[in-house]
Amino acid sequence: MRPAKEQIFNAPSVILAIVALLVAIQALCDAVTPDVYLEIVRRFAFVPGRLTFAFDPDLVAQVLTETARRGDVVAAAEQLFLGDGTAQWWTFVTYALLHGGWLHLGMNCLWFAAFGSAVARRFGTPRFLAFCVATAVAGAAMHYVTHMTDLTPMIGASAVVSGAMAAAIRFVFQPGAPLGESLGFTPRGDESRAYRQPALPLREIATSSSAMSFLVFWFIANFLLGTASLPLGIEDAGIAWEAHIGGFLVGLLGFRWFDPAGFAAIPGEGKAPFVDRL
Repeated sequence: MRPAKEQIFNAPSVILAIVALLVAIQALCDAVTPDVYLEIVRRFAFVPGRLTFAFDPDLVAQVLTETARRGDVVAAAEQLFLGDGTAQWWTFVTYALLHGGWLHLGMNCLWFAAFGSAVARRFGTPRFLAFCVATAVAGAAMHYVTHMTDLTPMIGASAVVSGAMAAAIRFVFQPGAPLGESLGFTPRGDESRAYRQPALPLREIATSSSAMSFLVFWFIANFLLGTASLPLGIEDAGIAWEAHIGGFLVGLLGFRWFDPAGFAAIPGEGKAPFVDRL
């Protein structure tokens, strides 16, 4: 009997559903008129200055006075994104659903599928969805504290992707959790073992050559991405590397908040709970 054909790439259903949603949203943004797209960005992108205005109108009024004095296209766009001055709290999450184009979306989906697959299998769907929300919020919060009066919209799922990368560091380099299998690029083997290894303690990350090499790669990649702009059809609009850091910190330091406390018994070995030691 011929063996079943092996899949080259395995991804949990929650990953496929999120990617499909992001693709559908991008397709919708491409299909609507420029005016409708602009309204979508105004309603769902994260604009830090808009949040500041809700708490301190006088501070942003000073910024608006300065931008109006410049009288250029950028100034007009910035005032446009201030909107009615309400905080629009939902944008702490919804900004991650928008992207600056298919290339931006494609890169995020590729990394999200790779690292998110491992994390989703370990956390389970409900915890993973909560994790995605937390990393998105953390990304927006980090961007806010560094751009409190900025009226440029921020978009992209990069904070969530960075969070998934950081969470993966905590277990994909552990013995018994092969990196290639954990990231979903090879057919799944003994999944009960691959995703049930103890998390790498934070204090041991500095002594793990694999983890540290990955951290260096991540920081270099984010430095390079942070120097590039991603056009939204409006000059100077894009994503920010500070948001990546916010998501990454939640994935690395907040791993224990989402990691299951214990698992069903591994066949022949009894119960094997996780212990996340600091």
